[in-house]
Amino acid sequence: MGPKTSKVYETLRGRLSGGEYGAGDKLPSERKLSEELGLGRTALRQVLARLVSEGALEVYGRSSYRVPGVVSVEQPHDVEPWRIHGERDVYDNEWVKLQLWDVEPPGVERFEHHVVRLQHVAVTAVLDDRDRVLMMWRYRFVPQRFGWELPGGIVDEGETAAEAAAREVLEETGWRPRDLEHVVTFQPMVGMVDSPHEVFLARGAERVGEPTDAEEAGHIEWVPLSDVPGLMARGDLMGAGTLVALLHVLANRPGLTSSR
Repeated sequence: MGPKTSKVYETLRGRLSGGEYGAGDKLPSERKLSEELGLGRTALRQVLARLVSEGALEVYGRSSYRVPGVVSVEQPHDVEPWRIHGERDVYDNEWVKLQLWDVEPPGVERFEHHVVRLQHVAVTAVLDDRDRVLMMWRYRFVPQRFGWELPGGIVDEGETAAEAAAREVLEETGWRPRDLEHVVTFQPMVGMVDSPHEVFLARGAERVGEPTDAEEAGHIEWVPLSDVPGLMARGDLMGAGTLVALLHVLANRPGLTSSR
């Protein structure tokens, strides 16, 4: 972020921490914030995306933001973490690392636990103005079946997750996404596998050509969001990133979120 963008970030962060916006309050529109703060819409979206990634804001509806609601449950303070005494590599290459960790859960004898380290991944749900999402029908040889997936892939060295998300959409579909927003970071198999997944939401895209990643590209289609629950029930949605992203989209569709 440049000096002006950083100043706007600090201004909004101060308003949120100071209580100017309460739990569940909706922020002014991007246009109003841009005019009030003297910052362009593109730079403003970078600020808002950062606040979303930090949990200070959540995406609500189309290009709208609000303060997360009040959480009634408190974090327990009487649960002890596991102690980690060491780790050793069993196998390591550029795609996957297998390790054994010497761990000690509270009240349990020490033992070695397998840990798999995979790559950092970015996944994007690209929406159009007709309530459709850009998806690919692909074959996955591990489960040996076809299914629908969102575009996504590994974050390369020296690349931000947002840059990787936009690049993967373009390479795999031939569409360049617009208005990219970070939604959530999650671990798909947190008990044994370390593979941070970054989920992004893009509103709109420009068709620029054919997919350039022949290995990853499949049949490409704009799928109606109304089809997603049925595809999910049939088991046609593959991959944790695809499911997390689409569940977020459905949960934040106008009319499906509770009013505050």
